[in-house]
Amino acid sequence: MIRNERLRIISVLGVVEILAWGSSYYLLAVLAAPIARDTGWSSASIMGGVSLGLLVSGVSARKVGRLIQAEGGRRVMAVGMLLLACGLALLGFATTLPLYFAAWCLVGMGMSAGLYDAAFSSLGHLYRTEARSAITALTLWGGFASTVCWPISALLVESYGWRATCLIYAGVHVLVTAPMCWFAVPGAQPVPVKAVPSAPRQDGARNTFRLRFWCIAVAGTLLAMIATVWSVHLITILTAKGYALAAAVGLGTLIGPAQVGARVLEMLGKGRHHPVWTMIASTAFVLFGFAGLLTGIPAAVALLAYGAGNGLWSIARGALPLAAFGAEDYPYMMGRLAMPMLIAAAVAPLIGSVLMDRFGTQGTLLALTLASIIPCLAAAILWLDLAKDWQRASFE
Repeated sequence: MIRNERLRIISVLGVVEILAWGSSYYLLAVLAAPIARDTGWSSASIMGGVSLGLLVSGVSARKVGRLIQAEGGRRVMAVGMLLLACGLALLGFATTLPLYFAAWCLVGMGMSAGLYDAAFSSLGHLYRTEARSAITALTLWGGFASTVCWPISALLVESYGWRATCLIYAGVHVLVTAPMCWFAVPGAQPVPVKAVPSAPRQDGARNTFRLRFWCIAVAGTLLAMIATVWSVHLITILTAKGYALAAAVGLGTLIGPAQVGARVLEMLGKGRHHPVWTMIASTAFVLFGFAGLLTGIPAAVALLAYGAGNGLWSIARGALPLAAFGAEDYPYMMGRLAMPMLIAAAVAPLIGSVLMDRFGTQGTLLALTLASIIPCLAAAILWLDLAKDWQRASFE
């Protein structure tokens, strides 16, 4: 019975994540061109909406984590879906850029309370130290967001226009995802929120806490920035390396299956290994992918490696804080960690444009390769620090 209840909750949150990601982060992949044709707004202004949404999401992340720690994820995630609905409804009626950006501010607040970080925090709050397998399973659902929602968005735009598409998604969140969060996610026993996470008072333990936090935060922030820059400039860089446009697009589609495949393999491991090894594998695959493209190995191999690393990081970012800091302050820690990652993703398109303008495609690829070394080093430092605890435990 408990197993069935757990499966039901994960499945419900999986459907919620598919629809939430598809109608927010992935929305403009389909709607940007129709919006530009209809309004005459520049592509930079239109895509700036997503950046603004991510920025607002990052600023809101710590507050969301504190709320989930205090009361669980039911109300927070339900409100998140309603905020997405309000933002999408305003987006559908926006006739000026100020209204358009205001809509994305609402969408950003909804993203903060409704995407992975909020869902992971909710699962952590519910299942405590047993949440890792649930987090892994949820990332499998989320991996299909673009696969499911891009065709739906394209069909809706073709049939009804982009404004009606936004309104339909808003209705879906009001009528489907918000009730799913409210009725399917159980209310959890409240946990007192502390002003500071429960780090031990000894200086050595406090320094260990800080070291672990910064290792995860630095790695996550850089990986978020790298992933966003790469998603924007992937086709441009591949075509500059001599691939035809169709071939470049085909190669890009390898990333999604690689992400899901890596998550499946992680799930089959059933949590037998510490999540720091997932982080090490993730960062190593990302570095191998960029270094491979830079040095001329087949692009398909490099992109499969990158996709696998990106997919594993989605699991590591949820499971590793649980193992490194414990379950008591997990939602709060997820909020703290999400803030710099989301802000990095928000400013990444600007950074990518500057890199492309000043250094070209090869220089940008070199910069991404060098940047991906730092998460590997952070993973190695974190492993060395955790190894000390394992050694102490073996002597006790």
